[in-house]
Amino acid sequence: MPDSNYHPHNTPASEGVLDQLFRDARSHNGWQDRAVSDERLQALYDLWKMGPTSANCSPARVVFARTPEAKRKLEPALSEGNRAKTMAAPVIAIIGMDMLFYEKLPQLFPHADARSWFVGKPAMIEDAAFRNSSLQGAYLILAARALGIDTGPMSGIDKAKVDEAFFAGTDVRTNFICSLGYGDPAKLFGRSPRLSFDEACRIE
Repeated sequence: MPDSNYHPHNTPASEGVLDQLFRDARSHNGWQDRAVSDERLQALYDLWKMGPTSANCSPARVVFARTPEAKRKLEPALSEGNRAKTMAAPVIAIIGMDMLFYEKLPQLFPHADARSWFVGKPAMIEDAAFRNSSLQGAYLILAARALGIDTGPMSGIDKAKVDEAFFAGTDVRTNFICSLGYGDPAKLFGRSPRLSFDEACRIE
């Protein structure tokens, strides 16, 4: 008789999947001359949109800067140390946060009047928008890795310039950016160390 507590999603992922998502995955600094198609970007969104956010608020709004014109708009906002490698990426995902995300809560979280939790509460709006769009940006990175797309996330940007170039006249503000494509292994740095369990965690 099947175990009534068994669920296929409670089974650990294979070692190969864990390697692809975490242990072997790297933040890339150089890129192969290989395009990322519209279909791949759509598949990427269809994965990362499923990650959890507070009350399903989903504040992230993303611009996939792929054309030369879009990259030229972004270039002045890049720090000098990040400019060349970012401009060489096939796609740069600009992860923004909609500061009016709560207006979509009747659609996204119909179980309660979640919109009323945020209206007129700017500190709460700021906190939720930043935290949840950051989570969604992390889901984007993991979804890209799952699809075989390499990533290069960074926050070394002038957010005000990005806002002006891509989100002017809207209620979206920039959080961070993430290059997408197929990385050049020859341009990787050595992996930086990580904290041990005891340095970063405790069990109570």
